[in-house]
Amino acid sequence: MNDPYETDVAIERGRFDAVIFDMDGVVTDTAEGHAAAWKRTFDAVLQQHIGPDFEPFDIDRDYHAYVDGKPRHDGVKSFLDSRGLDLPLGSAEDPPDADTICGIGNRKNGVFQGWLEEKRVKTYPGAVHLVQELKDAGIAVAIFSSSKNCARVLENAELLDAFDARVDGNDLAALTMPGKPAPDMLIEAARRVKATAKRTVIVENSQAGVQAGKAGGFGLVVGVDRSSRRAGDGQAAALKAHGADVVVRHVAALHVVTGGAEDHPTTLIDELPGLEAAKAALEKVLAERRPAVFLDYDGTLTPIVSDPKDAVLSPAMRETLHRLARVCPVAIVSGRDLAQLRELVGIDGIAYAGSHGFEVAAPPDMGGDREWGADYLGDLDRAEGALKAQLAGLRGVNVERKRFDVSVHYRNAPRWEVPTVCDAVGGVVGGNERLRLGRGKEVLQVQPNVDWHKGRALAWLLARGGLDTPATLPLYIGDDLTDENAFRALRPDGGAVNGIGLVIRDERSRRTAASYVLEDPEAVRALLAWLAEHEERAQR
Repeated sequence: MNDPYETDVAIERGRFDAVIFDMDGVVTDTAEGHAAAWKRTFDAVLQQHIGPDFEPFDIDRDYHAYVDGKPRHDGVKSFLDSRGLDLPLGSAEDPPDADTICGIGNRKNGVFQGWLEEKRVKTYPGAVHLVQELKDAGIAVAIFSSSKNCARVLENAELLDAFDARVDGNDLAALTMPGKPAPDMLIEAARRVKATAKRTVIVENSQAGVQAGKAGGFGLVVGVDRSSRRAGDGQAAALKAHGADVVVRHVAALHVVTGGAEDHPTTLIDELPGLEAAKAALEKVLAERRPAVFLDYDGTLTPIVSDPKDAVLSPAMRETLHRLARVCPVAIVSGRDLAQLRELVGIDGIAYAGSHGFEVAAPPDMGGDREWGADYLGDLDRAEGALKAQLAGLRGVNVERKRFDVSVHYRNAPRWEVPTVCDAVGGVVGGNERLRLGRGKEVLQVQPNVDWHKGRALAWLLARGGLDTPATLPLYIGDDLTDENAFRALRPDGGAVNGIGLVIRDERSRRTAASYVLEDPEAVRALLAWLAEHEERAQR
């Protein structure tokens, strides 16, 4: 069965003006308290009305299906209907011992209030980090909850002032709005941050919530399934069925695209023209411009493999790179350490940018050697130690230290372990403002919090090599999220020279700033061989 969970979802500043988060189960870890309060309340009601042979309230099944995300009294009625119980509505002022829908709802609230008094509300570090990342990018953030306890929960979690707007159960009552699955409270939250539905992202973990997002016509509805179920797809199928555009295991799967993204529209990879179209376009442009070729390594020059040590250049690819380097500038830009990258490629006379561009070794005519972020090595040392300690024993999780990067790979980990990995990385990054969170294909990266990435390294190499002129045509070929910064740098007004980005087809058709798609590393080799032959002819 195909994995139903997305591992990277881009929130582009050019497409979206706001992100609206559900509170319980997305930002704060209060779902456990709510679920426990519902079970205690409903089991007593079921025993009273059905007898000792009643079927208990099931947190995995009943909580998500009937009460999660709904106004309290709506949730009571929904669950009681599922068990064939017809009780009077009563009124909001009913005491907790009243045998009415409102009385039962008030009883549950009293149980949850007791839980809240005894507990310090935990937050999901990935979500808190994303909120700050969005605010830094100029994207508005709002929070919503059907609970009248929303402000109290946020205050307990020290997040009361973290959002630009809040809509909660008190607003539902004051404005006489229907609760989820109606979209009214989500629309109100968007209105309060001056955003339209089409340019707003909804992040929600309940079936009623994603249904509301769909009904409201929001631009992107993200379902979050943090269930620990070890078989099947947890709540993913239900979230999809109720309206989620994508489903993620953890909010850390969402990332913000900035750096001029508002000027650079993106396209689904599946909609891009391929190899032959790229060659036809290059044939026209290369009549007047000389190419400078920049290449990612893993997934571009070699296939993605489970063990990075097995990613070695094929003899045909190595020979093609040698041939290309004789006729035009070539640089390898990779997340691997510089020393490891140079050893793997082993070609003299080309430039190497390791650690996502933080360390560069280049011929003198392309800028020479340089590194950025040396002052942050101690912070990375401490992050490495913390992550190795926290993630020790998790099957399939690998903490890899590079000079300017601590990479946590979870490609081989069971899906149910991913939230634990993301929480650990988010906590380490959130606890040190000198560090930032980076993302790749099923890898989270802890990096120095400086404005440097593959796109910056690309622009630096072009400028230092005197290649930032209309006479040069920069080409960048890559497969990863980290390569998107380089693709954007080559778009008009992207900060470098107007060039062409080519992306390797992903197993999922994510959005990209590249202009063409190549199927696999063999298609990359074919294009590079064609380019080398073209330049050989031009220079005869």
